[in-house]
Amino acid sequence: MAKTKKKEKPKKKNKIIKKVAAKKAAKPIVKKAKKIVKNKLPVKSKKIEKKKLVQKKVKVKEIKKIKEKSKTIKIEKKAIKSKKEEKALQNMKKKTTEVKVIKSSSKAEEKVDTSIEGKLKALYKLQQIDSKVDKIRMVRGELPLEVQDLEDELEGLETRVKNYTDEADALLASITEKKNFISDCKTLIKKYETQLKNVRNNREYDSLTKEIEYQNLEIQLAEKRIKENKANIEAKNEIIEKSNKIIHERKSDLKVKKAELDDIVTETEKEEQVLLSESKANEKIIEEMLLNAYKRIRKNARNGLAVVTVERDACGGCFNKIPPQRQLEIRQRKKIIVCEYCGRVLVDPIIASTVKA
Repeated sequence: MAKTKKKEKPKKKNKIIKKVAAKKAAKPIVKKAKKIVKNKLPVKSKKIEKKKLVQKKVKVKEIKKIKEKSKTIKIEKKAIKSKKEEKALQNMKKKTTEVKVIKSSSKAEEKVDTSIEGKLKALYKLQQIDSKVDKIRMVRGELPLEVQDLEDELEGLETRVKNYTDEADALLASITEKKNFISDCKTLIKKYETQLKNVRNNREYDSLTKEIEYQNLEIQLAEKRIKENKANIEAKNEIIEKSNKIIHERKSDLKVKKAELDDIVTETEKEEQVLLSESKANEKIIEEMLLNAYKRIRKNARNGLAVVTVERDACGGCFNKIPPQRQLEIRQRKKIIVCEYCGRVLVDPIIASTVKA
């Protein structure tokens, strides 16, 4: 029995050894299989993850676009609302202005007489101020025009003297040139004369004599030109002297005239400035259309009267008779009436007396 037991033990050992060896042999195979699985799985998972990321990005972009569209729609809605509100406000304003215009027109219809009367008074006042300014300027007379004419004449004379002096200088320069030319010609003649002594042929002799003759002719022509230029210079100098005398006389006259004008201006300058400021103030009160018409009439009229009173049943500007019906309309002061003959604005004597007072 003991022998049999001893024999069984090695068999068991061999089995265990075989199992261990099989496990050891299987280990590298398992590792390889695991590695292959590991290498394969990540590639697929990466692709899936990439696809998911792309899908997420697309979704995010779509969401952003939807949000932007919604924002733009909201802004458009707000703009439409604001436009509608503005239109409503404008309509309200128009209605209110129309109501105001209707009210003002009704009031104006009630106060037609007074408004036209005020316009006529303003026009007549402006006319009086402008006529005072004209009187002040009439005191100066033709002095300003005379001063201007003298200044223009002096300018013309000075320019004339300048031009003549320039021409005289040019003539002098040409005289010096001609003199230099004559000296050159004389030197050439001397040269040709020396060459004549050493002549060998008749041909040379003829050519040299011709050259000498030509140079002599050139000298004669230059001398003639010098004489002409000298005569022109003398004539121009005479004109310059005369014009200088005239300039001296005109300058003395201008000084006297300017002194007279300055004295008159200093006497009337303050009064004129005051009147001009008053006329500007009155111009602001009057309507543009009326003011333009007044200025136009005033320019065309000789005496500068655009607004005139009715005196002895006649126009105060052209002295033509005015019919009684027209006179009645002028006294009523319902509209601005103009003279049929001269086109001046006609005013009732009562208005003139109130303005003067």
